[in-house]
Amino acid sequence: MAQAIKQEEMTPTQKLAALMILLGEDTAAAMLKSFDDNERELVCAEMANLPMMDQEQQGVVLQEFTEMAIAASSGVTGSVDYTRKVLEKSVGLFKAAEIIGRVGTARTSVSTMQQIIDLDAVAICNLIKDEEPQAIALIISYLSASKGSEVLIILPESVRELVVEKLATLASTPIEVVETLGEVLSSKVGERVSRALNQTGGEKSAAAVLNAMGKEQRADILNNIDERNPDLVRSIRMKMFTFDDLGTLDAKTLQTIMREVDASKLAVALSAATESLQEAMLGALSKRAAETVADEIENMGKVSLREIEASQN
Repeated sequence: MAQAIKQEEMTPTQKLAALMILLGEDTAAAMLKSFDDNERELVCAEMANLPMMDQEQQGVVLQEFTEMAIAASSGVTGSVDYTRKVLEKSVGLFKAAEIIGRVGTARTSVSTMQQIIDLDAVAICNLIKDEEPQAIALIISYLSASKGSEVLIILPESVRELVVEKLATLASTPIEVVETLGEVLSSKVGERVSRALNQTGGEKSAAAVLNAMGKEQRADILNNIDERNPDLVRSIRMKMFTFDDLGTLDAKTLQTIMREVDASKLAVALSAATESLQEAMLGALSKRAAETVADEIENMGKVSLREIEASQN
């Protein structure tokens, strides 16, 4: 197996060979047509013998050539767009947005993502369904849980769990990447709408989207992810657990939980609960404690929804 190569030791020809490999067969073939016989031979030899490159090195090569392409096309309209399209075809929309976001010319500070958010679920799905899971996950992270779940349901089954997995592990994304991604997708829609947005995502976002889905579809997605990443699924399930889910626990588990609960908070939390949940939770208390909580609920004055939700959480 070839030894890994150090970035600083790479020759210009090796970097070009690496770029062509990263861009894929079709683009590489088109590039070779512009070389003379000697250049083709040199580049092909390097492509055949290129040592291993890790993801970081690949990113450096892509960024270096992106900077060169933008600088070389000074005064030519659309040069950044052209470079972005080439990168998009070779490394995917998300990675292309990341690279262009770092090296592209300055843009306004507002985002075009709001236009995409305002579309209905079907339109959003049609817009992003052919993108890689990471880009789809980033878009869904900006949607409400209900709309995000709608988009997820419409997506092909083969990509749903990949998108949820990417959504749950989505790290904080630089605003430049989000803006670039929004610009690319907005250009496919037409009219641009700008509004500043904050980055969302992570396990909590994935849990909210899954909670808004149907039970069977949710189970299928989680079961498939569980085969690859059980720790992630465990964390997502913890974020998905709601106050109402307490009623599904067995008596012994519920009793263990109730020992740690403040009685006054429990009364507030149960004041808006269903009758069946009240019975289940009060049944896990001692007779005296249950009577005390029941009395508090009965004699409780008006409580705001915020107080109830805070107690339930």
